[in-house]
Amino acid sequence: MSTHARRERLLLADLLETSGPEAPTLCEGWTTHDLAAHLVVRERRADAAAGLVLKPLSGRLDRVQAEFAAKPYAELVRLFREGPPRMSPFSLKQVDEAANTIEFYVHTEDVRRAQPDWEPRELDPVFADALWSRIERIAKVFGRKSPVGLVLRRPDGRTAVAHRGTPVVTVTAEPGELAVFLFGRQDAARVELEGDKEAVAALHTAKLGV
Repeated sequence: MSTHARRERLLLADLLETSGPEAPTLCEGWTTHDLAAHLVVRERRADAAAGLVLKPLSGRLDRVQAEFAAKPYAELVRLFREGPPRMSPFSLKQVDEAANTIEFYVHTEDVRRAQPDWEPRELDPVFADALWSRIERIAKVFGRKSPVGLVLRRPDGRTAVAHRGTPVVTVTAEPGELAVFLFGRQDAARVELEGDKEAVAALHTAKLGV
């Protein structure tokens, strides 16, 4: 049975393939080639990928990332499309769904929204709810660096508190846009912001995400 994560993996793999290795992304300083290397390292080199969240290991991550970035682009896209090796935690369906659904969605948007003529994807309600469920779980981790109180709100009124504090800024949008915003791509997310003018400005430049 197909899963959200599997579908997003194939969509992202197709997009990387058609975009080519030199296309821009919303990941600062990264082309699609760099992004493909990151995706492969993340699920095939757990020893290095830990550097994504543990600063003492970031140097090792940079070295391994550079090694993979030196590989042919087509090989990286193929490895990503195939998925993680059997011994990887990501090979478990439950882990794949929990860790990769929103990750792959946002990275797909990193490629799409780096183009001048992009338009938001229309997400089916089931997938939107899957993104929202993940947002509820990661909101406080990804919003911990917010300089102001941060509340994420769906148009139907459901909310998730990403950071407690004052003044408070409320960000309202569909789950797909909230995901892009929470992952630190504030300028690329189509959202409504409510709050003190200075607080809104501070949130726009904050380092959200991990």
